[in-house]
Amino acid sequence: MTTNLELISGNSTNLKRLIWLRLIVAAGECLVVWYAIVQLHIALPVIPVAVVMGIVLLVSGLTLVRLRLSIPVSDIELFAQFTLEVLALTALLYFTGGSTNPFSPLYLLPLTLTAATLPGAYTWGMLIMTVGCYSALLFIYIPLPEVHGSHDDGFRLHVLGMWISYLLSATLIAAFAARMTGTMKRQNRKIAAMREQQLQQERVLALGTLAAGAAHELGTPLSTMAVVLNDIPPDTKIPESKLATLKDQIDRCKTILGSISATAGKVRAESGSVMTLDLYLNNIIQRWKEMRPTVKLTAKFSGTEPAPSIIVDQTLDQALINLLNNAADASPDDIEVNGNWDNETLVLEVADRGEGLSPEIASQAGGTILSTKQDGLGLGLFLTYSTLERLGGQVRILDREAGGTIFRLHLPLSTLGLHDHNG
Repeated sequence: MTTNLELISGNSTNLKRLIWLRLIVAAGECLVVWYAIVQLHIALPVIPVAVVMGIVLLVSGLTLVRLRLSIPVSDIELFAQFTLEVLALTALLYFTGGSTNPFSPLYLLPLTLTAATLPGAYTWGMLIMTVGCYSALLFIYIPLPEVHGSHDDGFRLHVLGMWISYLLSATLIAAFAARMTGTMKRQNRKIAAMREQQLQQERVLALGTLAAGAAHELGTPLSTMAVVLNDIPPDTKIPESKLATLKDQIDRCKTILGSISATAGKVRAESGSVMTLDLYLNNIIQRWKEMRPTVKLTAKFSGTEPAPSIIVDQTLDQALINLLNNAADASPDDIEVNGNWDNETLVLEVADRGEGLSPEIASQAGGTILSTKQDGLGLGLFLTYSTLERLGGQVRILDREAGGTIFRLHLPLSTLGLHDHNG
């Protein structure tokens, strides 16, 4: 879920944006004052206006220095900065005609920013503050004689209409914008919670794929032990050579089981390294051959040159290894792997010479396919499909000509952080 630390970090960003907005507004105010004095010949109280703007610029500079510190920005501090905006605007309007100044609706700016960045209570507080200041300027201000000397009742009615218009606009902003901001924050919290849940599910999936791969690896030493034990007659002393073989296979089982948790802990640490696609595929094949040295496999890869680079995903490693293990279990004497890619998609085929697809499984092609082995539960393939689906890939299972099965994988490279060497 969204933490207080994340909210405070957002306040720091919003405060920095406010300072830059304040500097832009200050530059605009200086330009307006210059134009009023030089071009319109209006006798503005330059010294009080300069003092107010100087204070604002000084506070802005100090705030930029403060933002370099590691101290978080709280909601109260951000609201205090918005309050400074209101007080500075009120002071400037006081010296330049009060509510008759055409810039008096600028009170909407701090109110809108408060509604967009802070909880609803602060928005209502800002509404009360701005309405109060604007209302006070209806009666308390320094008039500009050259401009206001001939004001009649019609102009006063116009000023009152501006105040009523602001009151309605500000109330609507406080009511609706605050609710909309609250809704967006709730949605962001839900999105953050869903993202965290997805990360947890990915960790579980990674551990599942690793466990499925380890289960395949355990098959070889367990089969060896079964053969050795079957060769020993009952009530016969086990020869030292066979005991050594059994001990080696038990040690291998322990190593495989121990690697599950160790490898799972490395998944996120090792994921993220960048590798060209051809090198990545060749590494997968080489690693698998070391695990299954007795299986006959041929591999051919081709595609655009230079090959695109991808960000390594450990769960994809195990998913591909699961496909190879499934093919090796079906036909250990004949496996073909063919890969082809462009700058957008990888197409990878793993073909075996097993018994092929039964009618029931063939009818499910493109859906959730269970293992083709009679004693298999299909966990490895299920986790493989789940991993590939998470990465935006698709798997089709086809009958191979002259017997066997083809697993055809389509994987968009964009989900693996595609890096095109050509640009």
